Amino acid sequence: MSESPFRPREKLLERQKYFQSIHKHTYLKGPLDKITSVAIPLALAASSIYLIGRGIYNMSHGIGKKE
Repeated sequence: MSESPFRPREKLLERQKYFQSIHKHTYLKGPLDKITSVAIPLALAASSIYLIGRGIYNMSHGIGKKE
């Protein structure tokens, strides 16, 4: 006994042809892939640069020391 597939084979082949016809990078082919591949890393980079800059500013001005 074999397990039935999640999707019909016709739908799977149709989506496969669609994704293979798109001339973009593989990680940007889906509709929400720009959020996970571009926006989240940019947000993490921006916040880390801000925190590093604030830390350097605080160290150079002596702000936030615990006595």
